[in-house]
Amino acid sequence: MIRVVLTGGPGAGKSTVSRRLAQESAGRIAFIPEAASTVYEQFNTRWDLVDLPKRRDIQRRIYHLQLERESAPIIDGPVPKILLHDRGTIDGAAYWPDGPDDYWKDLGTTHQAELARYDAVIWLETGAILGIYDGGASNPVRFENATEAVHTGQLVGHLWSAHPKFFRVSAYPILDEKIEVVQSILATLHHKK
Repeated sequence: MIRVVLTGGPGAGKSTVSRRLAQESAGRIAFIPEAASTVYEQFNTRWDLVDLPKRRDIQRRIYHLQLERESAPIIDGPVPKILLHDRGTIDGAAYWPDGPDDYWKDLGTTHQAELARYDAVIWLETGAILGIYDGGASNPVRFENATEAVHTGQLVGHLWSAHPKFFRVSAYPILDEKIEVVQSILATLHHKK
């Protein structure tokens, strides 16, 4: 099974793309949902509404929920060829109040160890770069404005870019075009394995 992270900034289409690819894959792709939205929904809050100690606590919870989901994915039917993760453990470093180095230290891990958890990374550029961004309308725990979404996406991309199989997918005005590019990358990865 190939472990692939679909990552990027807010409004990049990660959840929509990963769900759709899993639905249309006839069992070849299994979808691991984003942990951050689940944790923020449990606390009925958003990142910008909590103080620094609570942000650290929530990021730790997100990291551990991500690990839990990755270690025991819920798969209906036959074992898929690709496990498609809506974000990965490294994404939390972009939201850690004291920066990525402190994130690794706090969690007892390293950047390299987290990169090694995944076989490939597909970074999606946020639609905010094209002026296509709905803020919290499609995700109530999203707090970034369009400029912040672009900045966060670039930081997330930088954190993942050290992965030996890092793929960059630009923003597209039509989501189906972005999905086609991601499908093409996944097909390439599947055939190389």
